[in-house]
Amino acid sequence: MTLDLGRIGIWSSSYGWTDGAGALVDGAREAVAELDSLGFGALWLGSADPGLGLAERLLAATGRIVVATGIVNVWTVEAEELAARYHRLDDAHPGRFVLGLGASHAPVVQALGRTYSRPLGFLTDYLDALDAAPRPVPADRRVLAALRPKALRLAGRRSAGAHPYLTTPDHTRSAREILGAGPLLAPEQKVVLTADPTEARALARATVAYYLRLPNYVNNLLALGFTESDVSADGSDRLVDAVVARGRADQVARRVQEHLDAGADHVVVQVLVPGASAATRTGRPTRDEWRELAGALL
Repeated sequence: MTLDLGRIGIWSSSYGWTDGAGALVDGAREAVAELDSLGFGALWLGSADPGLGLAERLLAATGRIVVATGIVNVWTVEAEELAARYHRLDDAHPGRFVLGLGASHAPVVQALGRTYSRPLGFLTDYLDALDAAPRPVPADRRVLAALRPKALRLAGRRSAGAHPYLTTPDHTRSAREILGAGPLLAPEQKVVLTADPTEARALARATVAYYLRLPNYVNNLLALGFTESDVSADGSDRLVDAVVARGRADQVARRVQEHLDAGADHVVVQVLVPGASAATRTGRPTRDEWRELAGALL
C-alpha cells in the first residue's frame, strides 16, 4: 500500500455539497475545512462528477486532507480526458487527490444510453487507456470499486487497491484474503447516530432500499450468505442491521473496528441523516455528526 489515507475517512455524496448549478452550497468550504482540522484522513465523494470540479474546489478549501472520488463512473468520460483532469488536480495539490473509478451498474449505465456489457472488461480496457494517456494516471493514485473476487484481483493488480461499498466485516475479511497483504482495502461503512432503534432502522432502510435495486450489490450480498428474503423489497432487519451500524458514536466505532480487525487499511464512514437517501440524491454536510465521530474514531 502506497497511499497514506489514515485509518478513517468520510464518505459524502457529491450532491450534498453543490446546488443545482454546481456551485458550492453555503457553508461547504467551512464544512470541509472542519473535516480537515478534525483529522479525518480522506473525504470520499460519492457519485463524483467526471469533470472533477467539486474535488478541485474542496481541495482548494483545505490544506491536508486527501480528496478521493468514490467513484467516477468510467462510462461517463473518455480515459484520456479524465487523465488530464487528474493531473490538473495533482499538479495543484500534489499527493492529495485519489482517483476512484468503477464500472457502475446496469440501470445507471443504460440510463446514459450505453450498453452495459462486459463491465469488468470495459474497466480493464479503461485502465489500459489511462496508462496510455499522454500523462498516465499512476496506478498507485487510483483505486477501484470492487466487490467480487475478479474485481478485487483487478484492483490489486492495476491500482492502489479496492474501495468496496455496502459490505460487512465478513466481506472485508474475504477481500483481504483475495487482495493479499499489499493493496489498499478501504471499505465504506454506513452509520446512523441515533439511539432510538426504530428510528435508526427506518432511516437506514430508506438508503439501503435504493441499493437493493442494483443487481451488483444484490449478488454480492447473496454471496455473503444473505437470502433472497433478506434482499427482497426494502431489505430485512437482518440485512439492514448488518450493513448499517447504529447507535452512539462509541457503538458504531465498534463496527468500524471490526473492519480494521478484518484487514481494512482505511474505513470510509458514511453518516446517514434524514433526507439524505440515495434515492433522492439529496443531503447536507453532517458537521455535528462528524464531530461526534471524530471523538470516538480518531
